Amino acid sequence: MELVGGVEALGLELYSHDERWAETYLAHRARIRDALATVGVGIEHIGSTSVPGLAAKPIIDIVVTVDDITAEEDYLDPLLTAGYELRVREPGHRLVRTPARDVHVHLYGRGDPAVDDYLLLRDHLRSDADDRALYESTKRALLRERWHDTNDYSDAKTDVILAIKARAREARGR
Repeated sequence: MELVGGVEALGLELYSHDERWAETYLAHRARIRDALATVGVGIEHIGSTSVPGLAAKPIIDIVVTVDDITAEEDYLDPLLTAGYELRVREPGHRLVRTPARDVHVHLYGRGDPAVDDYLLLRDHLRSDADDRALYESTKRALLRERWHDTNDYSDAKTDVILAIKARAREARGR
C-alpha cells in the first residue's frame, strides 16, 4: 500500500448526526459526476455520516466504482483536477480526499466485494437501531483511547463491524 504523505495522527471526535452531511455528499456526488462525465461510475454515500441517527467523525465517505481500477488515467487525473488529493494507492483501491480532509472518496472496480460490504453495513445500520447503538457505543469507547493513526482506530472496530455484517447477512437470508 502506498500511503501518500505518511501516517497522520489526527484528533478524532464524534459528532451527533448532522443533516448537512447528506447535503455535502450530494455536492460532492455532483462534483465527482462532473469530473468523471466520460466514465461510467457508481457513486454512493457510505460510512457513519450516511446513517441518520448515528454519531460520526465529520468526514463524508463516498464510494465510487469504475470499470477498471488499474486504468487510473480514466479517473484519477480528472479527480485531481477537480480538487481532490491522492491519499492511498493499493491493489484494488484508491482513496482521494479533499485538502480539508473532510471528504474521502474510495475508488474500487465495479463488482468489488468491498463495495457490497460497505452498502450492507450502511443499509443495516440505517434499519437496525440495536446494531446502530452498538456501533456508536463501540466507537465512543475506542475514542477514549489515544490513537497515533486513524487506521489503527479503524482496525480496532473490525470485530464489531464483522459481527454486525454477519447479522445483516443473516437478516437478508444470505
